[in-house]
Amino acid sequence: MARLEQVLILDPPIELKFKGPFTDVVTTNLKLKNPADKRVCFKVKTTAPRRYCVRPNSGIIDPGLTVTVSVMLQPFDYDPNEKSKHKFMVQTVYAPPGAADMEAVWKDAKPEELMDSKLRCVFELPLESEKSNDLEITKTAAITNAPKLDGPAMPKSASTSLDDTEVRKLMEECKRLQVELVKVTDENRQLKDDGLRLRKAAQLGNPVSSTSNVAIRDNGSTALPSLLVVIAAIFIGFFLGKFIL
Repeated sequence: MARLEQVLILDPPIELKFKGPFTDVVTTNLKLKNPADKRVCFKVKTTAPRRYCVRPNSGIIDPGLTVTVSVMLQPFDYDPNEKSKHKFMVQTVYAPPGAADMEAVWKDAKPEELMDSKLRCVFELPLESEKSNDLEITKTAAITNAPKLDGPAMPKSASTSLDDTEVRKLMEECKRLQVELVKVTDENRQLKDDGLRLRKAAQLGNPVSSTSNVAIRDNGSTALPSLLVVIAAIFIGFFLGKFIL
């Protein structure tokens, strides 16, 4: 006895297309629509079960509803000269009222109650033009998503300008301190010369009071700390300039 005509509407109806490259899992969808007024049980079978993962591979479709079946082709070495012999078959049967055990439904189904549709598998590689377009799209997306470098450059430039200003200030301060050092050195040399002159005058019997000698010593002792402060300031400025540069 001939089997019943397939009740489900398949989309696509004849073949399942898989587009490469096939170095990763490639998925295509198969839609099963039930136009009948009864519930329909379905099974999806393949001649190469190790090469495909089908989800869901069986179930029940209520009247007027559609189920999408995902067929996932596993990675493999594609040979364009090799003709694909893989096929799929969608087998269906009307579900008895109140049926809950799918295995029992298929086991009790009579051969004349079964309906099936066959689909062949087609493998396609993208054309060279499509590859070029995909490459251009990828490059454009990479350029669009690339971080902009113009923004952060302005704060860096401002920081560099600020460092240059500080360096100039330190250099001017160092020059000023050097001038002060020269002045203090000259004053110190003058005081030493005056001291020597007074000592010589005292040795020759010039009635120079001891008060003058004390005053000279006081001036010398006062100039010495000032000289040390200036020298310390110069060294501090020099090291600060080194660290900043």
